[in-house]
Amino acid sequence: MGDGYSARLPARWRVLLVLGSVAASAPIVVYGSAASAPVAVRGSAPILAAGLILAQGVVLWWLGDRPAPVTVAVLLISAGLQALHPGFGPGIAFVVLCTYAWLRPAGETLWVVGFAVLTACLPAAARGRWDLAGLWLGAVLLAWSWGALARARGARRVAERRQAVLEERARIARDLHDVLSHTVSVMVVQAAAADDVWESNPAQARAAVRRTEEAGRQALAELRGFLRTVREEAEDDAAPQPTLDDVPRLAGTMGDSGLRVTLRREGTGEVPLGVQAGAYRIVQEALTNTLRHARASAAEVLLRIDESELCVRVRDDGTGGGSVREGGHGLLGMRERAGLLGGTLAAGPRAGGGFEVEARLPLRERP
Repeated sequence: MGDGYSARLPARWRVLLVLGSVAASAPIVVYGSAASAPVAVRGSAPILAAGLILAQGVVLWWLGDRPAPVTVAVLLISAGLQALHPGFGPGIAFVVLCTYAWLRPAGETLWVVGFAVLTACLPAAARGRWDLAGLWLGAVLLAWSWGALARARGARRVAERRQAVLEERARIARDLHDVLSHTVSVMVVQAAAADDVWESNPAQARAAVRRTEEAGRQALAELRGFLRTVREEAEDDAAPQPTLDDVPRLAGTMGDSGLRVTLRREGTGEVPLGVQAGAYRIVQEALTNTLRHARASAAEVLLRIDESELCVRVRDDGTGGGSVREGGHGLLGMRERAGLLGGTLAAGPRAGGGFEVEARLPLRERP
């Protein structure tokens, strides 16, 4: 099973690997003693060694494309060179083993560890050099571990970047929902009101149509500001974030749509801009849900500031049940927004009727 990480061996590294393998193995031909080779090939040992080194350099070029067969071939060639000249170790085989563990997931490379132990340790063990066999065993395990660790780190970085992208997409979707849901809901309500009185009260219908037009223009302005913010344009060209001072205007637009909103502010103190923007969005979403689902005639918004937190509470006198409001993404978005600010949000039907949303947002970062 894959780990979501794709490792590739660049062409320049292939060149360096091929040249490095030849340079590291060439001393076998130059300084290797033919007397230590098996009797059957003692006379042609230098030629055989040169052929194996050349073959090793050729197959190494394909390590990035076919890592498993190339790794097996290099391990076999390394064993052959050890058999011809026991004084030299596995050499480049450890580098190739490490690279293979980096190129492929760990589950696919475990088998090669056993094969590498045989090809690296067996020639030394056959000569009774158990010290060298133990040394090559440790080198095999270390080489594979380094490669697997490098791949794990790369896979973790890819996963972190992917998670960051998903979180940013969720944030953009949540902000876009906050920007448009309120004004579009107002447009729907005003259009329905205009349709109801179109014939009986044309003047009132025209007023509702004008309010629909104003809400539509406001939605376009908010959308343009949101898109400028997402594109990360210059700071002076981006739309400013809403603050607590914008809540009265929000309540006024709700009043134009038939929902009477009473706003109360208690306490004074400095509230960070991020907390103000989050509080505004929570009030906006709560009132929008009331307008859409509650069949309410009045709502009350409380903004209370004390030494440590900002309390935001929205109550209405509607009949919409909690299950209706849980069906959308509004409450989820409000909870996520409160959580990002280090606060909490509770929402549910009131005992005396209606619905209540209460958020507590800390004014300072909690430890």
